[in-house]
Amino acid sequence: MILVVNFGGQYAHLIARRIRDMGVFSEIVPYDISPAEVLAKKPAGIVFSGGPSSVYAKNAPLSDPKLLQLGIPVLGICYGLQLIAKQTHGTVKNKPMKEYGKKILRTGKKGRLLKGLKDREQVWMSHGDSVEQPGKGFSVLGSTDGCRIAAFENESWKWYGVQFHPEVVHTPSGNRILGNFVFDICKAKRDYNVKSLVRSLTSEILQTVGNNAVIMGTSGGVDSTV
Repeated sequence: MILVVNFGGQYAHLIARRIRDMGVFSEIVPYDISPAEVLAKKPAGIVFSGGPSSVYAKNAPLSDPKLLQLGIPVLGICYGLQLIAKQTHGTVKNKPMKEYGKKILRTGKKGRLLKGLKDREQVWMSHGDSVEQPGKGFSVLGSTDGCRIAAFENESWKWYGVQFHPEVVHTPSGNRILGNFVFDICKAKRDYNVKSLVRSLTSEILQTVGNNAVIMGTSGGVDSTV
């Protein structure tokens, strides 16, 4: 499976959905999950989701830095990229120029993460902070007019990141990027099927409920149980 670490936004749910649609199970976990809990789940990879905070804010959601030391590939998206930079001795700053909306990503060295992309790709940005300097061992893979470090990777440690959002439809090659991470980097297998899950859950519920009555509450919205 692929773990999606939630840093406080609906982004995490959409990331998990994209990965599941690829035939790989993904589980959303809270940002304060411990390294021991991660290891117990035996994930093929970890995704740090986006979020509304600044990594330097007083009450910012910060994961345990040891998650990066487990030998499991990690992909940071937006806030997740900034957190990887911060926890690997890079610098993140609030820039006067914010980015929101469709931007053009210029790729140079594509590395494993951006393999198969064109030299210019449309991406969707939504951020105020930017990585000014990545930590030692990182290669910059892409930039936009307003963001010098829009994608990076450290192949030695298997740390990867994008400042834009590959999970949204406004990044047309987003699934290619997620697929590069899930299959090429993490070596995950396509062994998850939503239809078979529905059958097994239905059977489990019928056995558990029997002839009893049930009260069930769910939230609304496109990213929810509904």
